[in-house]
Amino acid sequence: MRGLGRDSASAVAAATASSLAVFFVAALAVEIRGSLHFGASAFGLALSLYYVGAAAGSVPLGRLAEAVGGLRVMRGAALASGCVLAALGGLSHSWAALSGLLFLAGLISSAMQPASNLFLARRIDRSRQGTAFGIKQAAVPTAALLSGLAVPAIALTVGWRWAFAAAALLALGAYFVLPRPRLTLAAHREALSQSAPPKVGLPLLVLATGFFLGIFAATGMTAFLVTSAVASGLSKADAGLVAALAGAIAIATRVIVGIRADQRGRAHFPVVALMLLAGVAGYCALALASAKDWHWLFILGAAVAYGAGWGWNGLFNFAVVRTHRHAPARATSITQVGGRLAGVAGPLTFGIVEAHASFATAWSINAIAALVGSGIILLGRHLMIRAA
Repeated sequence: MRGLGRDSASAVAAATASSLAVFFVAALAVEIRGSLHFGASAFGLALSLYYVGAAAGSVPLGRLAEAVGGLRVMRGAALASGCVLAALGGLSHSWAALSGLLFLAGLISSAMQPASNLFLARRIDRSRQGTAFGIKQAAVPTAALLSGLAVPAIALTVGWRWAFAAAALLALGAYFVLPRPRLTLAAHREALSQSAPPKVGLPLLVLATGFFLGIFAATGMTAFLVTSAVASGLSKADAGLVAALAGAIAIATRVIVGIRADQRGRAHFPVVALMLLAGVAGYCALALASAKDWHWLFILGAAVAYGAGWGWNGLFNFAVVRTHRHAPARATSITQVGGRLAGVAGPLTFGIVEAHASFATAWSINAIAALVGSGIILLGRHLMIRAA
């Protein structure tokens, strides 16, 4: 197996590329909505369509990754991400065009996630896979960080469309850093024919439900954090910097949690549940800060919610891979359906609640979802132990 550094760097570059579209749209929400003339509910629906595409493609594209190899799918997805990002900047002249391109971006992301999970599971030694998955899963907050920085650096200087042009170049760069597959397609299929399909039992479905609730809260947060910050009285530039700071904390958290997973060696799902509980505190802080316009509490809540409430994804995927070593792409594609459906429901629900109630109410709903999700993940772990 190759070293941890090069393979993890390749995986995080590719996964970041497939996540840039949704986070750039979320961070540039104020500018995009003003330019295309639609409201919060329509914006939530547009982001939800990204996750509709991701949910629709998750299982079939996870199987494709198993069939042809993770690297082949990753390279194709990185190239497609660059094309879609360029189209978002150049062709988004209406809500319908923006939404359609986000749907395509979701399909691309649904291919990248199981493919990169398979790539790491097959190429990284088991003793260091926790670290590798933590680094790879840092791709999502890396995309959030880059999108936050793009607000003051590009969108507020030369325009939001140029931010997507820069993102497209980053995505195309990811394509060139990915290595080529070591096995021919024929050799890969011969090796695959000797493995058995994963068992899709009740524990995996329960874990997918807990994953749904945790990601429900996280996607609502990532979609509306900048918008909520501006509504609380922060400037657009400061709101973008808050998102970048929170994204940096999430990156560090995912890597540290992955390193600790390798050192601990077991009990990964309980740690996921504890992190979700800490995230509840962050969502509650955001709710209170939104009601009172307390900027310091908003920044603190964003840091906790991003770090703990959104820093557990890599550990969750690592735990699923460890319990389904024979077919990690297909197993994680099943649990990812829960996350993708949450991505549909999270931004849409947040946007509707904010439009008809308040940001404080929307953040409170996120806190409840994360709390319930924590308990369901513990239940899924209990059922998995009993079934073993």
